[in-house]
Amino acid sequence: MAEAKTKQFTILMFPWLAYSHVRPFFELANNLSAKSFHVLFCSSAVNLDSIRSKIAQDPPTAVDLIELPFPPLPDLPPHLHTTKNLPPNLTPALIQAFQQTSSAFNEIMNRTNPDLLIYDYFQPWAAKEARRRGIPSVYFATAGAAPFSYFYHLFKHGGSRPFPHEEIYLTDREKGDNRPPIKFEIKDAEEDEGAFSFGVFDLSNNVVLIRGFRGFDGKYFDYMSELCNKRVVATGQLIHAPNRRIGEENSEILQWLSRKERSSTVFVCFGSEHFISLDQIREISKGLEMCKANFVWVVRLPEEAVVGGFVERERERGLVVEGWAAQAEILSHGSIGGFVSHCGWSSIMESLWAGVPVVAMPIKYDQPINARVVAAAGVGVEVVRGRDGCFSGEEVAAAIDEVVGSEGIRRRVRDLSERMRREAEAAVEETAEELLLLCKKRAIEI
Repeated sequence: MAEAKTKQFTILMFPWLAYSHVRPFFELANNLSAKSFHVLFCSSAVNLDSIRSKIAQDPPTAVDLIELPFPPLPDLPPHLHTTKNLPPNLTPALIQAFQQTSSAFNEIMNRTNPDLLIYDYFQPWAAKEARRRGIPSVYFATAGAAPFSYFYHLFKHGGSRPFPHEEIYLTDREKGDNRPPIKFEIKDAEEDEGAFSFGVFDLSNNVVLIRGFRGFDGKYFDYMSELCNKRVVATGQLIHAPNRRIGEENSEILQWLSRKERSSTVFVCFGSEHFISLDQIREISKGLEMCKANFVWVVRLPEEAVVGGFVERERERGLVVEGWAAQAEILSHGSIGGFVSHCGWSSIMESLWAGVPVVAMPIKYDQPINARVVAAAGVGVEVVRGRDGCFSGEEVAAAIDEVVGSEGIRRRVRDLSERMRREAEAAVEETAEELLLLCKKRAIEI
């Protein structure tokens, strides 16, 4: 990458407003900045504030933050210009507001004149604007290659051809859950730019970036490349490394964990963007009582933790944390032997990086497929559900005990973690080289 120092190319990064997209985009931005690119990062004010709070705790970054102005909307105040803690009924309003920022984004393009744009799935209009200006753009998929290849296969072939990897599937109920906002019938996003569309792949210049690494899900990368007829590059895991200062702020949790035996405890967390019914919360608490493991359970709302005296009964064996906990720091603790997760891709990447097996309890979107990738790789177990999609406390307990008690699962996830770490820098280098080629090509053409 020494060649990049001759002329410093500018990359403008533009993620969707979900924190599960913002954070890996920012990790990629830091990686590219370290490879001598000048990186600009554009998002809403509330997302940038969240990034700034993390920057204050991390090593210095050379990434420049650019605020994306939003039109005033009475139902969507500035603190809701993100999916984090957004009420589900306001998701359509957020998508609509995001589309209305296109003029403001064009002004940002005028001001910054980047050499390359990296964009996300809800803004094909940004890639089209870059193309109009003669600026190459690259789509970055923050979810895994398995769900993208599965959904693209359905879009392209429907039911006429089975998906080539039989371990990956969706139940009829899960397919119904995935209808909004993913729409398979729109190819170029001209009719409805507020929907996910595989047109975002068509707009990407020669290359598509997908978060992950080939040592884990390489066959899905290969099939995705075949489907979209582009080179598909694995960016690496793009997770936030454990931070000692954040760990100190969660010292009560870490001290509690230090009193537990190695690999004896499960971490239970379902992310900040999904809601679980009270009935299912009761089943989770029942499963935690029935299982043999200790647990740290992060709940979003106080009432989630108050289930029939559960907290008092399990005070010695379990710790219930309200609001937020330092996930990466907790997963890296030696007493953690499993992660009870909704299977968001960021959570999967963090768990595997830490060498922690997964108890998979997916909720929607790409999560069921992520759960099946984990189970197929032998680094986790998916909780069995009934036909209605609900799980019982007994099944939760059975999955936890299987994961925590299996030396084979622990060995496989340790081996995978070591391989991820060995391949991490190569993934960064390959990504940077591909983007450098696009920037150089544009420089020659202009």
